Amino acid sequence: MAVLLFSGIAAAADQPNILFIMSDDHAYNALSCYGSKINKTPNLDRIANEGMRFDNCMVTNSICGPCRAVILTGKYSHLNGFIDNRSRFNGKQTTYPKLLKKAGYQTAVVGKWHLVSDPTGFDYWEVLQGQGPYYNPTMLSNTGNHKYTGYTTDIITDLALNWLKESRDPNKPFLLVYQHKAPHRNWMPGPKYLNMYDDETIPEPGTLFDDYEGRATPASEQEMTIARHMNDVDLKLAEPRGLTKEQLAAWNAAYGPKNEAFKKADLKGDELVRWKYQRYIKDYLRCVASVDDNVGRVLDYLDESGLAENTIVVYTSDQSFYLGEHGWYDKRWMYEESFRTPLMIRWPKKVKAGSTNDALVMNLDFAETFLNAAGVAIPDEMQGRSFLPMLEGKPMPDWRKSVYYHYYEYPQPHRVAPHYGVRNGRYKLIHFYNTDEWELFDLEKDPNEMKSVYDDSEYAEIKNEMQAELKKLRKQYKDDGTVVQFDKDGNVKSS
Repeated sequence: MAVLLFSGIAAAADQPNILFIMSDDHAYNALSCYGSKINKTPNLDRIANEGMRFDNCMVTNSICGPCRAVILTGKYSHLNGFIDNRSRFNGKQTTYPKLLKKAGYQTAVVGKWHLVSDPTGFDYWEVLQGQGPYYNPTMLSNTGNHKYTGYTTDIITDLALNWLKESRDPNKPFLLVYQHKAPHRNWMPGPKYLNMYDDETIPEPGTLFDDYEGRATPASEQEMTIARHMNDVDLKLAEPRGLTKEQLAAWNAAYGPKNEAFKKADLKGDELVRWKYQRYIKDYLRCVASVDDNVGRVLDYLDESGLAENTIVVYTSDQSFYLGEHGWYDKRWMYEESFRTPLMIRWPKKVKAGSTNDALVMNLDFAETFLNAAGVAIPDEMQGRSFLPMLEGKPMPDWRKSVYYHYYEYPQPHRVAPHYGVRNGRYKLIHFYNTDEWELFDLEKDPNEMKSVYDDSEYAEIKNEMQAELKKLRKQYKDDGTVVQFDKDGNVKSS
C-alpha cells in the first residue's frame, strides 16, 4: 500500500511550486559553488548559496536518456525499460508529473526530452527533436511543431518564461521541467560567448595523460579520449551546418583566425593533446556560461513576480562529465567524474541558505522527494526515497549507506564496457561483467581512482564486505540481469 506522507493533500495554496532545472552533461567541476578552478557560475551559485548543495548525489546509469527515465519514474533502468539511448520510453508508466497533475498541479516541460516517445503527464510540452541542435531548433509540442531562429539555450528559456508569465494558471501550483541541451557535445557556444576565454589558458587536470595502468582493461579500451577520438566538428575545425548567414559570419570571425594559427603551428604529441583540450574545454565552458545566464533570467523572474518564496528550485545535470580527467570527455563510467552529479535545491520556506549535505542521495530519489513536498502519496513501485527531511534540516539516521549503479550501453558509442557496482562512503567496487573483471578503489587514499586494490591482500576483508553489499543491493533493487518489457498497453509482459 502506498504511504501517504502527509496526513492529507495540502491545500493548493500550501503546495509548493516546483521548478526542476536540468542541463545536459554539466560536470560538478564546472560549477563555482562546487569549487571549480576553471569557471564562474554566479547565477547557478545563487541556488546553492540560497539553498542546499548536495556533495554526494549519484546517478543510477550515467547516460542521458536513462537518467531522465529514472528521474521520471523513480525506478532503475531495468524496471522502467530504458537502459540506453537506443531505448524508447514507455510513457504509460507511472511518473511523478502524472501524480502531481492528478493532485492539482499544472505541469509543463520545455527543452531537451530525449526519450523518443512524446511526453505524458504534462499539460504543456515543447521539446527538442532528439538531441537537438545548438542553433535554430525545431521544437515538438502538443500544439504542433515550431521552428525557431536563434541560440537554443536562449530559446528554451524564452519558452519557459513565456509559459510562466502567459500560460500558467495562477490559482494552481505548478511543476515546470526546464531542461537544457547544453553543454552536451558538440559544445557550440552562443553568439555572446564565442570569444570568451580567448586570452586564457585553462588549467589542465592532473590525469590528462593517464596511461590506465592499475585498472581493468575496459579503462584502456574505451573510445572517448581527447587525444584520439574527437573529430573536426567537436574541435571546430569544420564549418558548422544549420546556421543563418549572420550566425555563420560571427562563427567564422571567431574561429577562422584561431584555426589558421593552429594549422601553422603544426602541433604533435602532447602539445597537440593540450591544444585539443584547450579548444574543447573553452567551448564547453562557453556553453555553461549561457546556461548560467539563462537560469539567472528565470530566477530573476521568480523574485520579481513574488513566486520565489514558495517555489522549490532544483538544479542538476542528467549526469556529470569528464573535463579531461583520465584524458576523457563524455560520461558512462562509475568512476567519480561521471557517477556524481551536481544537485542544488532552494526553497526559502524550508531550506537553510548556504547549507550543504554529504548524504548518498541519488537521482532515483528525486520523484519521491517532489511528491513528498507536494503531500502526494509515493507509489510502492518507486525504488528511491524522499530526502525532504534533509532539506528541512532534520536528521535521517536510517538513510542509505551505499548506492548501486548499472551501466549497459555497448559497444557504441565509446566502447565503455557494461558494468555494475556499489559505492559507500569510502570504497567503490565495480564489476565489468562481460569480461568478469573487477576493480576496488579506496576513495580516501586514491580519490582519482588511479589504482585498483581488488587484488591487494590488505583489502581482502573490505572486498568481501563490498561484494556482499553488492549482492544485497542487486536483490533489493530487483536487478537479476533482465530488463522489463512492456506490451502495447504499457503493462509489464510476463516472462
